[in-house]
Amino acid sequence: MIAVFAAVALATAVSASGIAYWLNRDAVLRRAQNTALNDFRVSLTRSVSDLPLNATCPQLATLAGVVATSGLNYQVVVTAEGQGECLASSDPDHFTLAQVPQALRSAVDRPREVDSHNPFAYHLYWQRVNLDGHPYVVGGTKVVPSGPTAYMFKSLDTERADLNTLGWSLAIATLLALIGSALLAQAASATVLRPVRKLGEAAAKLGKGQLDTRLEAEGADELADLARTFNQAAESLGAQVQELSAREAQSRRFVADMSHELRTPLTAMTAVTDILEDEAESLDPMIAPAVLLVVSETRRLSDLVENLMEVTRFDAGTAKLVADEVDIADLIMSCIDGRAWYDAVELDAPRGILAVVDPRRLDVVFANLIGNALKHGGSPVRVKVRHDGETVVVEVSDSGPGIPEDVLPHVFDRFYKADKGRARSEGSGLGLSIAMANAQIHGGTITAANGETGAVFTLTFPVTPAAPPQTDGSTGQEST
Repeated sequence: MIAVFAAVALATAVSASGIAYWLNRDAVLRRAQNTALNDFRVSLTRSVSDLPLNATCPQLATLAGVVATSGLNYQVVVTAEGQGECLASSDPDHFTLAQVPQALRSAVDRPREVDSHNPFAYHLYWQRVNLDGHPYVVGGTKVVPSGPTAYMFKSLDTERADLNTLGWSLAIATLLALIGSALLAQAASATVLRPVRKLGEAAAKLGKGQLDTRLEAEGADELADLARTFNQAAESLGAQVQELSAREAQSRRFVADMSHELRTPLTAMTAVTDILEDEAESLDPMIAPAVLLVVSETRRLSDLVENLMEVTRFDAGTAKLVADEVDIADLIMSCIDGRAWYDAVELDAPRGILAVVDPRRLDVVFANLIGNALKHGGSPVRVKVRHDGETVVVEVSDSGPGIPEDVLPHVFDRFYKADKGRARSEGSGLGLSIAMANAQIHGGTITAANGETGAVFTLTFPVTPAAPPQTDGSTGQEST
């Protein structure tokens, strides 16, 4: 704003000053030269009447001196034809015929045609010139066809000094206008931009979650209306966030309460299904398939309840990290042996890679990644462990067709299924979500991509975990 105001003010002031200067310059010079030329004409007309025909050089010198002293302060040079090299000057040391421009001399000597519109053959001509750095107006005329020719040199130093003074005055006025415009722009920018800056700062605070941010709204202008609108929007947003937080808290409590309530009957059901499974071979062949289905679905329901309770702990921020220093290779071998996967998994894990982790939670991560690879990708599943500075990297790759590109961004979403038409699956759809949450509580993460032979899941976590990160329900992750 300062630059624009200054540019506009400068352009306006320079234009106005330039026009004023040139108008005054033209008026001053025109008035000075017209006054001098009129006085020269009158003095020459009055003095030449006493000049005899075929005047001598001393008489021409007398004429030059009389004309020069009878009027305004100017110098006169007189020359006459037929008098040889006779040249008279009121100041012969400084003013001679050589100082008269050739164009002016030619115009003075050239007669014009006499007619009804032009009764005289010779006229008074003038021209402005610089002589030794000083401005002059030079006028010349032939008195009579056979008389002398006189030239006048009128100095314009006084007028130039006046014009210089005027120029400096206009320059100072332009500078003052420029300074005034800058101050005005500063005041305007302070008035306009300060509220805008405060609005930007308030918006940044609001974006960081400080929902109690408000602006002072004073006055009735547009900026005050904008501040009021911002306050209304912030208040509405705060109310909506509180409502959503309350609903989310209610949903979490509902899931937690439901999971706890389901555990008691599920415990009894699991005990009964264990007995039924042991007695399945002795049951009627018509009843045995139904019994086995009840046993399978009961265990699936039990796993789902356990997963829901685990997710609830992460959402509520109550998940704890019980860390211990373990060998990652031993932990992965224990996970594979405990689930009888050793024939389907190729392990490349050098011993000696130690890390401070929660063995139970990391076992859940390994079991989920390897189990998903076996279930959805197919064997052989390759598990590779490497040490990268202060980070441990575990890659789990399978030999399947890979993950479709449109599914990759959602593989960690809760209850997400690649096949939307498949209402039921063997898994709960929470496995990768819990695996990601367990990785994050260690300060790590899990990424999914497609390799050369199938899907590749990469678990990365630090050797020594930092403070456990807070998890929330908005970043829940799911298996396919």
